[in-house]
Amino acid sequence: MKQEMLINVSQPEECRIAIMEDGVLEELYVERTSQDNYVGNIYKGRIVNIEPSIQAAFVDFGVGRNGFLHISDIEPQYYRQGGLDPDKAFDIVEPSGRGDVASVEESGEADADARLQTAVKRRPRLGDRPRVKPPIQDVLRRGDEVLVQVIKEGFGTKGPTLSTYISIPGRYLVLMPPLGRVGISKKIDDEHDRRVLRDIMLELKPPKGVGFVVRTAGTERTKSEMARDMTYLLRLWKSIVRRMRKYSAPIDIYQESDMIIRTIRDMFTEDVGRILIDEPAAYERAREFLELVMPKYVDRLELYEGKEPLFHRYGLEEEILRIHQRKVPLKGGGSIVIDQTEALVAIDVNSGSFRTEKSAEENAYQMNLIAAKEIARQLRLRDLGGVIVNDFIDMRRERYRRGVEKALYDAMKRDRARTKILRTSPFGLIEMTRQRIRPSLRKSIFRDCPTCIGTGMVKTAESMSIEVMRTLQLSAMRDDITRLNVTVHEEVATWINNRKRREIAQFEDAVHMQLHVTGKESVSPEHLVFEAWDSNSRLVRFP
Repeated sequence: MKQEMLINVSQPEECRIAIMEDGVLEELYVERTSQDNYVGNIYKGRIVNIEPSIQAAFVDFGVGRNGFLHISDIEPQYYRQGGLDPDKAFDIVEPSGRGDVASVEESGEADADARLQTAVKRRPRLGDRPRVKPPIQDVLRRGDEVLVQVIKEGFGTKGPTLSTYISIPGRYLVLMPPLGRVGISKKIDDEHDRRVLRDIMLELKPPKGVGFVVRTAGTERTKSEMARDMTYLLRLWKSIVRRMRKYSAPIDIYQESDMIIRTIRDMFTEDVGRILIDEPAAYERAREFLELVMPKYVDRLELYEGKEPLFHRYGLEEEILRIHQRKVPLKGGGSIVIDQTEALVAIDVNSGSFRTEKSAEENAYQMNLIAAKEIARQLRLRDLGGVIVNDFIDMRRERYRRGVEKALYDAMKRDRARTKILRTSPFGLIEMTRQRIRPSLRKSIFRDCPTCIGTGMVKTAESMSIEVMRTLQLSAMRDDITRLNVTVHEEVATWINNRKRREIAQFEDAVHMQLHVTGKESVSPEHLVFEAWDSNSRLVRFP
């Protein structure tokens, strides 16, 4: 499997990163300088409000809008001390001997392949009594200072979601100060690899008081590589602690790397044969990072100097345009249709002209297998999240249903966002959820149409003319109006003046009022403005 990472930053306002596998676009990341990106950043914030009814606090962390902190995202140290004590919080104890490095498989999905997008919850150690979370009003008070990390961008009027479970990713390790021990990512399922990594971490003797989780990228890494990553993370954490103690809230403590460094750090594997960057300054930043973290792979980084734009050279611009289309064609003649609503994403699988020489049931099964792989790919490319309902072609055989479920599950394995897939429902639907971290690619690039307000439809000229005539009936009840002007879209005006001419003449004679219908081409099809005058040529309010 040949992989390439293409990084396009020729436009200073936008950075785009595409990951290709055997010439096929598999992942796309887009980030613009005009859009705020707080996920992964660490702040020292101040509690501005407590809401016991929803067991949450609102935190001012210095970005202009308050963050949302739920009781489930509050680390147990706050239960003991109430608020953040800079002299006690997350102290690093220098290793004087063997630290607390008992490897625990129960540490949970702490792999940074999930990009720190959900808070990593501390799991109890063996023998610990179950921890009952107290009410948030007993834990925090208004004015308390808290060290928080943004785990989810704000949507619409909602502010960013925060957590006090701090996680800082390195190349092979994730530093999690509250964890206090070492864990191995659940994604590393080979028992031999887990045992080797556990032994390496024991030999490194991490300091007491901090925790580490070995990432999937740490598999088959040497002790020296792991030690270098640990040293870097500990040095970074010490600087964070110093800054936390020095400044009062609200203040930013740590900012995540830019998208180029983040993507190389989290996505680069030995399978990536080449990284192409089309801008010299970005190339130098990436080269410095590789020389520091992965020096033996520096030669895979190249500066693209061709005259043809990088993404055009690889045919990606057309592919990106297709990402925004509602209908996605499939091999063999089928298609999937993706509709994004406020509450969920609906995906419909259509067989189209897809045919095989086998039975209708087999045709449906083969079409659904193709669709399952494409659905997983489109969810990654479009960065769709929340509840997703997949309407596959109906199949009666249970083994075929299980086969489609497995195909979808396997295709979603490479997705770094957390997903949960349910069994096929009695109606033939496969419901799933995908972790929503930031607005989808569509929401980031497009805005709602000011004409149709995002619905995709406007009223017809006939509908608008009926609405105009219905509103005119209100004016018949007004004795103070002698002249009325109606401004509408040009097409609506043409419809009224041609098809409603008789009704308008009858209306003017009946109420003794002058009526003028004016059409404008540069307004919305639903534009409707009334101007009314009395007998003294003064404007009056109508309707």
